[in-house]
This record gives sequence, structure tokens and C-alpha cells, in this order.
Amino acid sequence: MMTYNGYKLKCDYSVSEAIGIIIIWIIISFFTLGLGLFVMPYYVLKGPINKTTLINENGEKVGQLHVDVHLPEIIGHMIIWVLLTIVTFGFAFFIYYPAVVKRLLNGVQIR
Repeated sequence: MMTYNGYKLKCDYSVSEAIGIIIIWIIISFFTLGLGLFVMPYYVLKGPINKTTLINENGEKVGQLHVDVHLPEIIGHMIIWVLLTIVTFGFAFFIYYPAVVKRLLNGVQIR
């Protein structure tokens, strides 16, 4: 396990939680004619981040990772990427996902 100055990250996100979230987003995407797929990465990636704790060398919890995702922020980012995806016949979506990861990781706080 990788450590930094004796600190480790421990994620308590379960496979059943992931499956449940993906099923919900597939249903949402069906009813939104695919537009839900542009919002989905934010909420799918938010789960594991918010279930991750910072553990010190003694095994004690010293912090909790937390990221807030608000729909108005997502929509502004999403509109640009929807247009780019349409213009590029879907290829921009492969760049959109890493851009979402970057935005989420830049918003992580340790509480």
C-alpha cells in the first residue's frame, strides 16, 4: 500500500453502491435521451471520493475526503461538452471524462 509521510487513504465504497448508482444513471439517461450521461461522471466519481478516509500510521482516522458537486456548476460545463461531442461525432466525450476527474480532484477537501 502506498503511503505519504505515514498517511494512507482507505476507501469504504462498496461494489453494490457502485452498481446501484450506475443502474440509476442508466435509467436517468434513458429518460433524458442520453443527456444524463454528461452529468453521470460527476456523481459516479463523487461516491468513492466521499467514502475515502485519511488514516495515519497508527491506523487512526485523521480526516475525511469530501467533494461537493452542484448541478448549476455541472450544467455550465456540460453544455460546452455536449456541443463539442455533437460537433466531433462523440469523440469529445473521451476527453470530457478526464476533464471531470480533474475538476472533482481539484475540489476535494480534507475535513
